[in-house]
Amino acid sequence: MKDFRGKTAVITGAASGIGYALAERCAQEGMNIVMADVEPKALADAERELTAGGASVLGVVTDVSKGGDIEGLAKRTLEAYGAVHLLFNNAGVGGGDTTWATTEEDWQWVLGVDLWGVIHGVRVFVPIMLKQSTECHVVNTASGNGLFMGSVPVGRVSYKVAKFGVVALSETLYHELRIVGSKIGVSVFCPAFVNTRIMTSERNRPRELLNEAAVEEARKANPFRQNVLEKLDDQVRAGISPQQAAECVFDAIRQNKFYILTDKPVTKYLLQLRMEDILWERNPTDPMSMSMLK
Repeated sequence: MKDFRGKTAVITGAASGIGYALAERCAQEGMNIVMADVEPKALADAERELTAGGASVLGVVTDVSKGGDIEGLAKRTLEAYGAVHLLFNNAGVGGGDTTWATTEEDWQWVLGVDLWGVIHGVRVFVPIMLKQSTECHVVNTASGNGLFMGSVPVGRVSYKVAKFGVVALSETLYHELRIVGSKIGVSVFCPAFVNTRIMTSERNRPRELLNEAAVEEARKANPFRQNVLEKLDDQVRAGISPQQAAECVFDAIRQNKFYILTDKPVTKYLLQLRMEDILWERNPTDPMSMSMLK
């Protein structure tokens, strides 16, 4: 897809971070924009800002973990604009602990947003795109952690499992659409660190999926876990801007590229390391032990 003007984009997680930067980029291209987010006030503020700049924007409060919400989002989109051409399954949260300390509530929350959110988006919107028989594109936001363990390979297991799942889903969707001869393009966005608010995503955790107080107190008292979180927070703050991430995504859409990477030297090094471990059937290499990552 190279011509965006007058077409309609749907963006989940659109009120902040990468999602808002994608919405800004869509506005620059003259698109109709449907912004979905679980934070009502932040969504209203974002919608107002883009509308003030002359963009045609519809904000829809949406919990992507709920299939009914995504179905409602599609209905509102078609009522307002009649079609959808770009779908950004972008909403995401961070969370979890080590594999043995991640609670059932952690798993339900993170997989609900980061994996089921994408599943629902594909399930609901791709059939609409297929019926349109027009040029469309789907971008699923995964992570570098959907390809390898990253420079901090411990903890956050629910996030990593979700992102690996998004990559598998996206690759399958790509092949299936090619087999049926569809005009729908597919990309999976696997960025390294982007300077967003993902480290504070607990603000949007549903009450029914909160951990017991004792669990959270034990986590705060765990120096190893706090050290991991501090390292991650530093790396997120040092990451590229959401606007740079959005530019990478739009460049890829124009080129019909499937894999979208940022920080390519480190990303490709870690990916090669993992692939060599698999190909040579050797035990996983710890990237934290590699001098270039210290």
